[in-house]
Amino acid sequence: MAETTTIIEKKESVFSFGKKERKLLTDPLNDDNPITVQVLGICSALAVTTLVVPSVVMAVAVTLVIAFSNLATSLLRKSIPKQVRMIVQLVIIAFLVTVVELTLKAVNYEVYKQLSVFIGLIITNCIIMGRLEAFAMANKPWQSFLDGLGNGMGYGIILIVIAFFREVFGKGTLLAGSSLEMKLIGPSDDFFINTVTNSWFSWYSNNNLMVLPAAAMFIIAIYIWIQRSRNQKLVDIS
Repeated sequence: MAETTTIIEKKESVFSFGKKERKLLTDPLNDDNPITVQVLGICSALAVTTLVVPSVVMAVAVTLVIAFSNLATSLLRKSIPKQVRMIVQLVIIAFLVTVVELTLKAVNYEVYKQLSVFIGLIITNCIIMGRLEAFAMANKPWQSFLDGLGNGMGYGIILIVIAFFREVFGKGTLLAGSSLEMKLIGPSDDFFINTVTNSWFSWYSNNNLMVLPAAAMFIIAIYIWIQRSRNQKLVDIS
């Protein structure tokens, strides 16, 4: 009597979320941050971080573009001829940037006017092309999407941190241009801390240097210094 063996293959879920997938989301937030570790996307970090609100919008825009361009490229990776792969990737990125730009123009025209040039320049952001080449062309769609989300969030965190310090110490406000605007430090009673009447802060006036792009470089440098002080394995990287 012949014995029959039943082999049950356990198929991995398409949308599994194990240790590998968690690392795709969390590593770019610190250990593999695109700005402070990979040293990519510095130009936009200097240009759009004068205020927090535009920085948040730019962070969301870049995150969406990276995530969905990673997804689209991964889905098409086996069909894209190697000779034209970068052209195809640029077309995908340009399409998504156009969608983001038109959506922002319709939803919040004031922020669109502040970021109009820089939204278009997302196409040339080296973080996006780098993730498409390094990851999406060699991995499955779900993992590629998570990698895009992680790198977008890692990029966005740095933008928001820089913008926070530049806006607070450069203009004395927080979330200026939104309904949640707060006036924190300034020379009148409109501000939470009046630097004219408050003896503790009478020495301080809003620092115009923080409004300049150079201030972003100082803040990034301080962030990198603190990051490497806390995480020694990053000392010899980049």
